[in-house]
Amino acid sequence: MTSSPAPSGFRLLAVGQGLSWFGDAFAPIALAVAVLAGGGSASELGLVLAATMAARLAGTLVGGVWADRASPGGIMVASDVVRALSALGTAGYFATGQDSVPLLCGLAAVTGGAAAFFGPAFVSLRPLLVAADRRHAANATLNILQNSAFILGPAAAGVFVAWAGAPWAFVVNAASFLVSAGTVAAIRVDAPRAARVGLLAELREGWHEVTSRSWLLAGLLAATAYHAAFGAVTVLVDVIAVRDLGGPTALGWISAASGAGGLVGGLLALRVPPSRPLFVGWPCVALMSLFAAAFAWPGHLAVVIGAAVVAFGGLMYFSVCWDTALQDGVPHSVLARVSSWDILTSFVAIPAGNALAGPLAHTYGTGRVILVAAVVMALASFAPMLVRGSRELRRTTSVPAPEPALATLG
Repeated sequence: MTSSPAPSGFRLLAVGQGLSWFGDAFAPIALAVAVLAGGGSASELGLVLAATMAARLAGTLVGGVWADRASPGGIMVASDVVRALSALGTAGYFATGQDSVPLLCGLAAVTGGAAAFFGPAFVSLRPLLVAADRRHAANATLNILQNSAFILGPAAAGVFVAWAGAPWAFVVNAASFLVSAGTVAAIRVDAPRAARVGLLAELREGWHEVTSRSWLLAGLLAATAYHAAFGAVTVLVDVIAVRDLGGPTALGWISAASGAGGLVGGLLALRVPPSRPLFVGWPCVALMSLFAAAFAWPGHLAVVIGAAVVAFGGLMYFSVCWDTALQDGVPHSVLARVSSWDILTSFVAIPAGNALAGPLAHTYGTGRVILVAAVVMALASFAPMLVRGSRELRRTTSVPAPEPALATLG
């Protein structure tokens, strides 16, 4: 049978990912500053972000299949190494003064493609490292660590980029990927592994697990509309922050406020786990529309920072509840595949939103586009509440024992 979860394994994962998340906070600020301050446009920044997300989406389903087939730990290590190399390549791109949007998009696509395999594997590994009744607390703990890193990371990144320049920030990001790879490589845990029956059959099995749960299918469909709007917002808020609200330092403080809100949301989830997680969680996601709208009106940095705290607090509270619902409600043998469908259907619209942000803002105005996006985000957040399964889903404290282990992860 599967061995009992080892606390040391979860500690290794938590420490490694905490440091990696700190390094991850440097990359988006460095990218926005390097592109926009270097004379690039919002459309160019949007294309680079779209290339990252498009590559991630293209490989996500395959990544989910392999995380259910093989060692999630091994997949995570390989992904981290590839992303470290692409981050170093991006540092070299900006350090040598290159001016090739296709080349920059290619480096971004490598990063996104590697992340496509990392994400489902990470979802698969986490519940193996803690007892079933500790999953909600473990998810909240990882959430708290992530947002603690995002408090320190963006503020440090804003100062660091202003002092050392964007290329060195990408070097920091590369180092953080290597830290993650080292800690994951040290984890040893047994896990169930199903027999291989073919890529398409395994993909269909994962999709069947999604469609057989009304709360899950409704959530994924609503998230598609939500992220179409959010994709445009992620580009335009960077443009407004860099150009109108104070440059790299303002962008750093907004990101830090987002992390602080996420930290509050994670702490609240740890202390107050709801009995009906989606009934409480989905309205919390709607708070993100306030953050988007604050950039258009009143458009002051202090208001944007306050809205970021509230909005990301709600988002992260929901994230903990959603992660636990997946881990409790989906058999581990198909968890990575279900998570890959989750990633794909939730984020498939983000590249389109990224790419369209610049042209739409040029045609209709940045403020108008952000306000429309905020309305779409709010409506999409409440839509799953129309489904009875979302309203009535209750958190469980007992989960069936895992299947016999067929492989060892490391």
